[in-house]
Amino acid sequence: MRPLHWILIALLLAAVWGSFAYLSLDTGQLLSADAGAQMSKYVLSFFPPDLSLAYLAQTWRGAVETIAISAIGTLLAAVLGLLLALPASGRFGVIPRVIARLLLNFLRSIPELVWAALMVFAAGLGPLAGTLALAWHTTGVIGRLFAETLENAPPEPAQALRLAGARPLVTFLYGTLPSVTAQFVAYILYRWEINIRMAAILGVVGAGGLGQMLYMSLSLFQQSQAMTVILAMLMLVALVDAASAWLRQRLAQ
Repeated sequence: MRPLHWILIALLLAAVWGSFAYLSLDTGQLLSADAGAQMSKYVLSFFPPDLSLAYLAQTWRGAVETIAISAIGTLLAAVLGLLLALPASGRFGVIPRVIARLLLNFLRSIPELVWAALMVFAAGLGPLAGTLALAWHTTGVIGRLFAETLENAPPEPAQALRLAGARPLVTFLYGTLPSVTAQFVAYILYRWEINIRMAAILGVVGAGGLGQMLYMSLSLFQQSQAMTVILAMLMLVALVDAASAWLRQRLAQ
């Protein structure tokens, strides 16, 4: 290894050590026998999960609501992200590009939980707040990805149509869009996977779905019901991951 590599490793180790010292992290307390016993006691209190038919039906409704929140939020973000990606990719000049990129940066710099808290004040408790929170944050993320994809798209098909006298809209629809559609769909599916998880978390601030059920059960110290919700979240994420991976594989063929 070169001396520069050793210097970088030393600086990284010093930064890690300095972070532990600055945060005053007591790892010994975490690994103590008392802490282990308390954690084990708390974990065991979640078992057995509540498998009563009434609560399973309620959990099923929460899972469907979580899927709906994430799907609608992702779809709205895909539409808004594409509309902002066009100027952000420089297709309408420098000033619209700068404004669109600043807006995308603003949307994705605010975490989903903060958006959810704001939307709860604006739209009240329930699924609408969670849907809007996911839509705003995901618009910033997916719009930036779309813009970079459009910037890196091969220019030859669009140039050929432009030289043939095609209008800008026709040039985009038939020259640029076909070459980036698969990438767009892959980004949308990937963000949908993430939004499934975030939809479950947003319930903590009253945004509906499984997250709200989990928050309520933990607040009332009903660990068995919380375990049922956690298992439902795990199954939901696993199913969505498998379905999304299958769809991406089919698109890549």
